[in-house]
Amino acid sequence: MAKVNVLILRTAGTNCDEETEFAFKKAGARAERIHINRILENKRLLEDWQVLVIPGGFTYGDDVAAGKILANEINAHLGEGTRKFVDAGKLVLGICNGFQVLAKMGLLPGFADSGDQQATLTFNDSGKFEDRWVYLKVLSGKSPFIDEGGVIYLPVAHAEGKFVPRDDQSLARLRSEEQIVFQYVDEEGRAAGYPFNPNGSVENIAGICDPTGRILGLMPHPERFVEPTQHPRWTRVNPEAEGAGDGLVVFQNAVKFFS
Repeated sequence: MAKVNVLILRTAGTNCDEETEFAFKKAGARAERIHINRILENKRLLEDWQVLVIPGGFTYGDDVAAGKILANEINAHLGEGTRKFVDAGKLVLGICNGFQVLAKMGLLPGFADSGDQQATLTFNDSGKFEDRWVYLKVLSGKSPFIDEGGVIYLPVAHAEGKFVPRDDQSLARLRSEEQIVFQYVDEEGRAAGYPFNPNGSVENIAGICDPTGRILGLMPHPERFVEPTQHPRWTRVNPEAEGAGDGLVVFQNAVKFFS
């Protein structure tokens, strides 16, 4: 069986592309990191891939706002191709800075009757860069990237990770259409404040999908926990650190989607 083809889009300031490539290859995919300039030179390159990933980092120095410049660049030069990619039934994943990009592009939440931005990721309530591990509850099984139920453990590393919907109507719609995929929780799986919610996100939202489920954005980094030795307590007697890392399932499920 042919391997699933994964395009990991990188540009100035991207810094999690190698980890993301490793995670997809570990999951059995064919993954390649390609600079956006190569895509701009030949826009038909997008057609050769089944999964488009915008990984973490600080693209263009997060000037103006985190992910905003890359979002504008994609919309201006690759907007039509990106939407054709989605309409073809393919998958899109945005991690951390990638989530910021997808939200500021308007691909997330992706309400069909709205072409404008419906949510943003803004400065953490703590006023500082948050680099810690968090518990995430999977609230929805709408996205093929993850199965509903359970709590997983992943790291975060961001200064602008607070998820804010544009208005109450947008938030209500996210709830009703089961687009809230990940929620920050404590060890017992209950919604809790700082530091469990590291940024002050509205309703502890850590990740959402579009109405189809095929576009997923999340602030935590699944690519940073695919091996048991990446667990912060792996050297101790700890059942959590055995087997595959919690983040690997995101990449495995993307591969399964096309099998």
